Amino acid sequence: MNRYPALLTLLVSSLLLMSLSCGAEELKIGAGSAPAANVLNPLKKGFEEATGIQLIIIESGPKVGFIDLKRANLDAAMAGFSYPEWQQLMISEWAPMEEPSRFTPVSIGTDSVVVITHKENPVQNLSVDQLRGIFSGKISNWKEVGGVDAPIMIVWGTLMQDDNDVFLARVLMGEALSPDLLDTTTATEVRAHVAANPNAIGIGPGGITDDSIATPVVPEMPREIVLLAKTNPPESVRKLIDYIRSRSQGKQLVMR
Repeated sequence: MNRYPALLTLLVSSLLLMSLSCGAEELKIGAGSAPAANVLNPLKKGFEEATGIQLIIIESGPKVGFIDLKRANLDAAMAGFSYPEWQQLMISEWAPMEEPSRFTPVSIGTDSVVVITHKENPVQNLSVDQLRGIFSGKISNWKEVGGVDAPIMIVWGTLMQDDNDVFLARVLMGEALSPDLLDTTTATEVRAHVAANPNAIGIGPGGITDDSIATPVVPEMPREIVLLAKTNPPESVRKLIDYIRSRSQGKQLVMR
């Protein structure tokens, strides 16, 4: 007969926990691959524990991120290039930033675009000319750059517009990207495909590197990481910026 009060207590406790969970403050950030891999994902758990704010990371790329911010679907957006470069991207995508004064850019730090290969690939160094040859399709076999006799497979992330633009500008320098490539989406997906294919090569943010792939030595390709919010952003955005800047761990993550 005593089981009913116990069940009632359990039910009340469950409902209370559900209401607290549903009422938790959320911070929605749209991100390119660089801020997602280097800043937001590594700091998510610590930030949530420190502030009680649920950090929702939407890895959609800088174009979609800005559009969603403008439509108030996000609290902020982050990308791996400067604010002027971001503005230029939106112009080239036929979605210019109208009234840019309505938005406030905050420089979070810098990182570098890296080149990744399969962990068993013997090629340890690649010059700009070699990279240009590979990604333009003029070099199609690893033996041409000191590797094994095998065709090169290019993996390209379509949602990595910040990484892609930096790489195209500094490496291809006007040459067209080879059409013979494997299209995927995020930096995580690029890494997964490269890790699974001995002949693959791809690019990504510095935070993508781990033991599943190799990173040959290439010329450095540094770029800025910027957070963009509307003027007078929510307090949760300010807390995120303060958290990143105040944590020595955060500074190491974004200053690669």
